[in-house]
Amino acid sequence: MKRLMFGLASTLILSGCGASIDDLVAYTEKVKANTQVSIEPYPEFKEFESVAYSAANIRSPFQRAATDAAPVEVATTPNCIQPNRQRSKQKLERFGLDALQMSGVLSINGKRFALIKANDGSLHRVSVGSYLGLFHGKVMQITENEIKIREMLPDGAGCWQEKTATLSMSSTTGDNT
Repeated sequence: MKRLMFGLASTLILSGCGASIDDLVAYTEKVKANTQVSIEPYPEFKEFESVAYSAANIRSPFQRAATDAAPVEVATTPNCIQPNRQRSKQKLERFGLDALQMSGVLSINGKRFALIKANDGSLHRVSVGSYLGLFHGKVMQITENEIKIREMLPDGAGCWQEKTATLSMSSTTGDNT
């Protein structure tokens, strides 16, 4: 008897869980019937007429005009130090000393070289007389633990002042003394 009562109670409870979506279907149909679909028409595109290029005999706008390149004149004061502007720049002169790190020292046929790592990950070999840094830095001495560099800094009056900087083996990129 208990089983029959339990079965009857379960049937009654589960019959109340049936999904009646008739009202939802009716509402959806009503909304569809009353809604006006308004889609904007595509914009009209204007026809452009092509023009033939007729400036082939004129200088390209992407090339510097010969008259635009005025020679740079540097005001110099007599009897003061000036950097050599005639020499070509070396690769490590694109980096400031704070972006360089000494990675090691090696000797080839008695000549000592220092290995310099730039902050872009490239590795370069320098010797005494090589240039590096943004201020005409010249390598003066290479030891096992450091590189002595003579830089030339402008003083604002047309002259340059020499400054000695050291790039050491223990320094990391961004540290120099």
